[in-house]
Amino acid sequence: MTGVGSGYTVRRFTPERGAVGKLMARDSVFRRLDWVMLWACIALTFIGSLLVWSATIHRTQINHGDPEYFLIRNVLNAAIGIGLCAGTIVIGHRRVQSIVPILYGLSIVLLLAVLSPLGSTVNGAHSWIVLGGGFSLQPSEFAKITIVLGMAMILSARVDAGDRLHPDHRTVMQALGIALLPVCVILLMPDLGSTMVVATTMLGVLLASGASNRWVVGLMAAGTAGAVLVWKLHILKQYQVDRFAAFANPALDPAGVGYNTAQARIAIGSGGLLGKGLFHGTQTTGQFVPEQQTDFVFTVAGEELGFVGAALIVVLVGIVLWRACRIARNASDLYSTIIAAGILAWFAFQSFENIGMTLGIMPVAGIPLPFVSYGGSSMFAVWIGVGLLQSIRIQRPISA
Repeated sequence: MTGVGSGYTVRRFTPERGAVGKLMARDSVFRRLDWVMLWACIALTFIGSLLVWSATIHRTQINHGDPEYFLIRNVLNAAIGIGLCAGTIVIGHRRVQSIVPILYGLSIVLLLAVLSPLGSTVNGAHSWIVLGGGFSLQPSEFAKITIVLGMAMILSARVDAGDRLHPDHRTVMQALGIALLPVCVILLMPDLGSTMVVATTMLGVLLASGASNRWVVGLMAAGTAGAVLVWKLHILKQYQVDRFAAFANPALDPAGVGYNTAQARIAIGSGGLLGKGLFHGTQTTGQFVPEQQTDFVFTVAGEELGFVGAALIVVLVGIVLWRACRIARNASDLYSTIIAAGILAWFAFQSFENIGMTLGIMPVAGIPLPFVSYGGSSMFAVWIGVGLLQSIRIQRPISA
């Protein structure tokens, strides 16, 4: 009703008006999603499903005689991942903040479970938990998320409260301590690829937090010293040492330790400009490249889709990173900025390392290409990361 002469208007709430308001709010959320990023991620997942299918259609020793075995499972993984993304958006990164300690504790328990009799070794890395029915879990993939969330919560607490302009030294030490425990467990598996990704993610988090540059330099120095110490203490398995040796000297034992990278370069180089056509790659159908549906999936794109198809994947990854960078830059608080920057660093390094090792410009490490490689844990983790990025974008000021 309207109060005549009172100078103000009183609006009576009605169920219809409330329903319209909810619809408008939902429409606003829908419109504020970063659809450029979402479509790029969906396109990468779609292309990845085709590449995984091509890489496994003739591998009867692993597809159980079903040519569509890996395709169906990859599509199912993608559907679950997109569902987790939607759930993360609905919950929101701010609500997640209240349960970060629980999520962090759960990730530590899962990582330690890998080192127990529950753990399983796959391709030399004791980093999996077999769930039965052909399903397995790689806790290190989810630890990447909880490390970012945990560090963001600690580094941003006093800054977002207005007590400080930047995280102080004590706060930075606490944040690094949060990350140190899972890193040590991951290294003991040993999962060198995930350790490299987490270390780079930590660096991105520190840079975004506004911490003193001395900490950034110190973290890089500590990483270098840690790598030397790991080498001296012989923590790495022999096959991991051999991979670095093959990277340093590509001509070293091309039929042995250098076989993977040699065959990967042959596959990519044989694709030419437009490729040999999907399902028609001789290196792929001949099964010359090991682990082609996971770590070396980019070689399928290079051989069967050619330079154009491989470049398309690189461009799509670049679009995802560009949109993530925009979200980090426009975030309304330090907590959101750190999360977005951490996910950006995670996606960027993991993509660069995976593609780089197939081209011979990076050492071979067992990490998947985000959204493209086959693997449930990786697919779930990257889509949760996208959900966090979308939540940050939705909750930013409209003017940003």
